[in-house]
Amino acid sequence: MPETGTVPHPSAPSHRGREAVWEMRAQQSVEYEIVLTRDVLDPANDVLARAGGAFPGESLKRCCVVTETTVEELYGDRLRAYFLAHGVETRWLVLDPGEEHKSIDSALRVVDAFDAYGLLRRQEPVVAVGGGVLTDIVGFACSTYRRGLPHIKVPTTLIGLVDASIGAKTGVNHRDRKNRIGSYFPPRRALLDPAFLATLPDRQISNGLAEILKIALVLDGPLFALLEAHGPLLRGERLQGLTPSGASAADEVLRRAIGGMLAELEPNLWEERLERHVDYGHSFSPALEMRAGSAEPGLLHGEAVAIDMALTTVISCERAMLTVAERDRVLTVMSALGLPLTHPVCEAGLLESAMSDIVRHRDGRQRLPLATGIGSAVFVDDITRDEVRAAAAFLRIHGNEET
Repeated sequence: MPETGTVPHPSAPSHRGREAVWEMRAQQSVEYEIVLTRDVLDPANDVLARAGGAFPGESLKRCCVVTETTVEELYGDRLRAYFLAHGVETRWLVLDPGEEHKSIDSALRVVDAFDAYGLLRRQEPVVAVGGGVLTDIVGFACSTYRRGLPHIKVPTTLIGLVDASIGAKTGVNHRDRKNRIGSYFPPRRALLDPAFLATLPDRQISNGLAEILKIALVLDGPLFALLEAHGPLLRGERLQGLTPSGASAADEVLRRAIGGMLAELEPNLWEERLERHVDYGHSFSPALEMRAGSAEPGLLHGEAVAIDMALTTVISCERAMLTVAERDRVLTVMSALGLPLTHPVCEAGLLESAMSDIVRHRDGRQRLPLATGIGSAVFVDDITRDEVRAAAAFLRIHGNEET
């Protein structure tokens, strides 16, 4: 036993020449829930009211709700009525929507709201209700405020439901670079309600379908077959299951897309391994999205991802990793989902700059996923400028034919 007043050393140092070296090793257990539900704003559904504590089923008592102007207009009254029905004290912050507002200034506005409200550090989580941009901003603010404030994500867009809200990454843009400042900070819970999709514009439905198509092309051939068979119906019904065939397809598509994404993320949540299938469509797309902007006729995130996937689909075909028939099936499905194959900013100089940046991002190698057949992929490090230029030229012709 140590003497009274002394502090035991956790370990003895090793020695390297004249230096004493202590090695620290710690493990962090990460657990969070992704809940697919329906009518989350119905007071009879208490899944949001019970999502507040450190343990499943612990009720919210007090929280800060961060949302965006569009969601406030569509769902603000229902949100307030829900929290009132469950006796939850709330304070509100409403941000402007859109990629142009995904900035450090927006994150600091969120932090200021936390300070003004005086949130307790563990017992009073933040509830983020909005699209992927909103949940990224709020997640980043929560990761920095007092080095970690629990939060609950309630995505209201398809891209948020199948992608942005179910992983650990948060971030804001900096200068002309997408998500250049960010963190890994998963939510305490993500509550996924497809009912929100009923009020989405057509373009936002297509935007989210791009991320579902990503999973299909590199991980899930049967999911691609579902999109190929039912894509226009899913798009037209906004995945609301208005017909029996639409209901069955929508349920399976959402479950496969969410499950596929989570299965890929779970063993590599902190991206220690940089070969990631879910990076498919995310090599050229950040530069395309930021150059084009999100306002009409710019590019939304999923639209830029689609162009990236179209480029690599053509490259895979030229390398005989896809057949011509498979290439054409992929491009046809993209168009049927309302996604672009090209854009005026998709020119050689920008694509080459994007490739250089992604090599730095992936630690000195391309690590670029290419489809090998529909539903699988390999990682390559030898994509050339000529291949990228040729693919872009092909799509300029093919894309114009599709339109």
